[in-house]
Amino acid sequence: MKSFNKVAIIGTGLVGGSIALALKKKGLASLVVGVSRQKKNILLARRKGAIQAGSRVLSIIKGADLLILATPVNTIIDLAPKIAKLTAGDCIVTDVGSTKGQIVSILEKLFPNYVGSHPLAGSQKRSMANAHPDIFKDSLCILTPTRNTKKRALNKIRALWKQLGAKTVLLTPATHDRILSFVSHLPHAIAFSLMNTIEVSYLKFASTGLKDTSRIAASDSRLWVDIFLSNRKNMLRSIDLFQDNLARIKSAVQKKDKRVLSSILKKAQLKRIRLT
Repeated sequence: MKSFNKVAIIGTGLVGGSIALALKKKGLASLVVGVSRQKKNILLARRKGAIQAGSRVLSIIKGADLLILATPVNTIIDLAPKIAKLTAGDCIVTDVGSTKGQIVSILEKLFPNYVGSHPLAGSQKRSMANAHPDIFKDSLCILTPTRNTKKRALNKIRALWKQLGAKTVLLTPATHDRILSFVSHLPHAIAFSLMNTIEVSYLKFASTGLKDTSRIAASDSRLWVDIFLSNRKNMLRSIDLFQDNLARIKSAVQKKDKRVLSSILKKAQLKRIRLT
């Protein structure tokens, strides 16, 4: 059974493209259209069967009963006022932005049926070329409703993510941004910093340790600039706490304090074992 008549996805990259492919695979929409700044992305999305029509012009979204914003954070914020003029009041709107505070505060004023989403799925790879319909299977999607969120819209979005294979959890936008600054944004900052610390000539000696630790440093730098700056306060706090912990290791090494160093590493080891 079709859940939506017309779904419009703005941003046919990895996440937006994967949503489109999953909608098709699950038969959840009668029509899926996409918007992208680049014509080649639209052509690729059509060739892969993710969308039935695409355009670089926003007017293609008219008549959609579900609108998904799958662009970088600042682009979502910049486009929102223009998009609001093209959507009907009963259109359900969601986004997949990695930070929620700014986005939710702006979009819930523009769209009566808006629900913030953040699917915790994907990879350091980007673009429609790497999109896959099963990317959300057994993943987690955080929804960030507020007291202004309409129950019908929230239920529709929860059902959508469940149909795409994701489990959902509800958090406030502020709680989401605080948690994600530690479990997602800080690891990226560390990975970027780690790679900038290592001499290029040393990389040929790298094995799985560096490759595993630094994988996310291959992520889209433009995307992560937006994420870091839109979650600035939480990012600064998480970086401060990380620096404190790194300083403890540095101090133990300087003092040749095997007992303290062992305690620090053992604590981290046990915590990592809990991460499944």
